[in-house]
Amino acid sequence: MGIQPVILDHPLIQHKISLMRDKNTGSKEFRELITEVTMLMCFEATRDLPLKEVEIETPIALAKTKVISGRKLAFVPILRAGMGMLDGVLKLLPAAKVGHIGLYRDPDTHLPVEYYCKLPSDISERDVIVIDPMLATGGSAIDAISQVKKRGVKSIKFMCIIAAPEGLEALTAAHPDVPVYIAALDERLNESKYIVPGLGDAGDRIYGTK
Repeated sequence: MGIQPVILDHPLIQHKISLMRDKNTGSKEFRELITEVTMLMCFEATRDLPLKEVEIETPIALAKTKVISGRKLAFVPILRAGMGMLDGVLKLLPAAKVGHIGLYRDPDTHLPVEYYCKLPSDISERDVIVIDPMLATGGSAIDAISQVKKRGVKSIKFMCIIAAPEGLEALTAAHPDVPVYIAALDERLNESKYIVPGLGDAGDRIYGTK
């Protein structure tokens, strides 16, 4: 049995996802909301970052306090929709490196087709968080994580905003060692493999394309 997924159902996250689901929410507001939700999720997904004690001089006195102890991080968005989450994570962790994996879903087979993969040269030395707003069939996430593992990465997490039960089951079966962070677990996939109720095509809503 794999690691249990973490569903981040904080009231702020639930509220912002409700606004994202609304078909009348435009691209500008949608992009702002996805950044805000991603920041709130990243806060929880990085809870286990190690700390070290340092001594700092405040305006009042010397203080022993803690900082992150040099853990190297990388974020890997799945193109193109995953790029919508990148600003949010980099606002919190601006020193992290970024890789990109390009996948699209074949309209007939619904299977992922890879067209691009560019990762930092030292990726094997980093903790990696793969990001994509939607986990539908799970195919893209499974393939992206497999590509990261091929580079020798030992610590991988996956973070998405909305997941379908079918995709979550497929991902945890394929990569039981990868912690999964979700903001909302929806009902199901429809015959076109879109998440119900979902929020439509995340890439189209981020970039205003149809």
